[in-house]
Amino acid sequence: MSVPLYQAKAEFFRTLGHPARIRILELLSERDHAVHELLAQITIEPSNLSQQLAVLRRTSLVVARREGGEVRYSIAAPEVRDLLISARRILADLVHVDEDPTAAPSPKTAR
Repeated sequence: MSVPLYQAKAEFFRTLGHPARIRILELLSERDHAVHELLAQITIEPSNLSQQLAVLRRTSLVVARREGGEVRYSIAAPEVRDLLISARRILADLVHVDEDPTAAPSPKTAR
């Protein structure tokens, strides 16, 4: 049974509706990360990180692969990075946002 596109979009944007998930996607848009690397960059509890990664995996935004004794995550589609950059451009025009130097490149440097 297919879902109308507008409903699929709504679910997609609901998935993006958590700051930790956005931060995870920003980090993964730079390069693949192991869980311990994500924990070092995001100030949340390990169990919360695990929950947020599970949501992103369930919606196919990220993929996990085992390398040796660790799990590495990557973005499933490069368009996710493009979406994050677009959101940054939109927000820069609408509101003042604090730039995080460890986040994905700003729109000016990403072109």
